[in-house]
Amino acid sequence: MSRDGTRANGRFITLEGIDGSGKSTQAQALRDALEARGIEVVLTREPGGSPGAEDIRKLVLEGDPDRWSAESELLLFTAARRDHLERTIWPALAAGKVVICDRFVDSTRMYQGLSRGDLRAKVDALHDLMIGIEADLTLLFDMDPDLGHARAKARATAEERFEDFGAELQVRMRRGFLELAAEYPGRFHIIKAGRDIAAVSADVSKVVMAHLAVESPAG
Repeated sequence: MSRDGTRANGRFITLEGIDGSGKSTQAQALRDALEARGIEVVLTREPGGSPGAEDIRKLVLEGDPDRWSAESELLLFTAARRDHLERTIWPALAAGKVVICDRFVDSTRMYQGLSRGDLRAKVDALHDLMIGIEADLTLLFDMDPDLGHARAKARATAEERFEDFGAELQVRMRRGFLELAAEYPGRFHIIKAGRDIAAVSADVSKVVMAHLAVESPAG
C-alpha cells in the first residue's frame, strides 16, 4: 500500500538490470502476455512515464557523461519519479491495473547510490521521503556485462550517456544488482537474460503468472 492509500488492488512489477540486458523487449512481451489473459496493464518506463518525467529523461540520458554529478542526477531522477508516480503509477494501481515499469528506484540505488558515488543512504532517504513505494515484484535480468554493454552500444541512439561511462561501470552495476537482490529476496527474482529471447520470455511469464496467481500457458 502506498502512503496515500492509492495502491488498491493493482500490482506493481519492475524490471531491472544492466544496460542491454533486454528489459524493454521483455517488458513489451510481458504486457502482451498479460493482456492476452484479459488483464489490464500499464507499461511504462523510467526515467519517463509522464510528460514532465520524459522532459527530464532527455536531460539525464543525453549529452556528455560528465554533464551531471551523481548528486544532481539523484535529484533529477527523484523529481522525474515523483511526477511519474503522481500522474501514471498511482492512478493505474488505484484502478486495479498491473503496472510494468522498465526501471525504478533500484536503478537509482545502483547508478547514483553505488556505481557513481557513495550515495546509497541518500537515495534511500530521499526515496522514503518523496516516493514511498516499492515494487511488489522485481525481475532482475542478469547477464554478462561485456555482452550487455556491446548490445547497448549497438543500439546507437542519442540516449547513451551512461553507456559512455564504459564497460567497467556495467561490471560494477551487475555486482551491485545481485547484491541488491540478496538484500531484498522477497521482492527480487533473477532471470538469466543472456539466452534466446523466447526462452527468457517463457521464464518471465512463468514467474509473473505465479505472482499474480494466473494460469500460465503450460499450467
